Amino acid sequence: MTAEKSGPVKNGKADDSKDGDSSCATSQEGVVYLERGHWNNKIEFILSVAGEIIGLGNVWRFPYLCYKNGGGAFFVPYVIFFICCGIPVFFLETALGQFTSEGGITCWMKICPLFEGIGYATQVIEAYLNVYYIVILAWAIFYLFQCFTTELPWAGCGHYWNTEYCVDYYGENATNITNNPNMSSPVIEFWERRVLKISDGIEHMGGVRWELAMCLAFAWFICYFCIWKGPKSTGKVVYVTATFPYVMLLVLLIRGVTLPGAFDGIKFYLYPDISRLSDPQLKKERHMGNCPLTCLCGTGLF
Repeated sequence: MTAEKSGPVKNGKADDSKDGDSSCATSQEGVVYLERGHWNNKIEFILSVAGEIIGLGNVWRFPYLCYKNGGGAFFVPYVIFFICCGIPVFFLETALGQFTSEGGITCWMKICPLFEGIGYATQVIEAYLNVYYIVILAWAIFYLFQCFTTELPWAGCGHYWNTEYCVDYYGENATNITNNPNMSSPVIEFWERRVLKISDGIEHMGGVRWELAMCLAFAWFICYFCIWKGPKSTGKVVYVTATFPYVMLLVLLIRGVTLPGAFDGIKFYLYPDISRLSDPQLKKERHMGNCPLTCLCGTGLF
């Protein structure tokens, strides 16, 4: 794509002596192109890559899948796909972006014009992923705002969204667990009845959750200003976004090992249920689990 030149052209080269832009380049036809932005230093690039590796799935999806599929046994197919698929695809994506210095579509055209369709397919996948994943970020922002209370709203029953079937299992007013199938925890009721307000069915659309809509708009607002100047703005943002998740994982690890029953959880990983490897459901989860490298989930580094 061509861009307006910011200074005069002399002898086939852009003149940057006055108001010219040093990022301009001139083709043989005399048309001035703006060069793509670059990272200010290698640290920013490394942090951006590190930030792509970790996400909410590391805290949310991955532990759930490990617990569901035999604990440490889940690491067997996980490591296999990590080595055979995750690392090679991650290296391919990063190397291709660095080598061509092009976008997700034009990089494939530069390799081979026939591969242009791969670039378009990738962008469509990323568009879908970005739309749904930012909704998850909106949920996380909503929960973050709800944390600034004296008592967590999902810590017990008694709120206006709770039903008569709400059972407080762990709070100060904990009740005995019954065999009533209608019983539900305050955590589930907060999620379904307070956050989402799930309707009776797809035929009942329900109203707009303005609180979630505002959180979603806030998430898009943050994303825009993180990338609006390309690597110049993203390079500064990654100092926070790439390091903060690792700090939080460390905090959660310390908190987790100090909770009651932590030893049983660690033992569950050290002594996995190997028989779960023969379960077809586990094979299905190999493709559905949270991947450590986001390139497997469709997000790119271009």
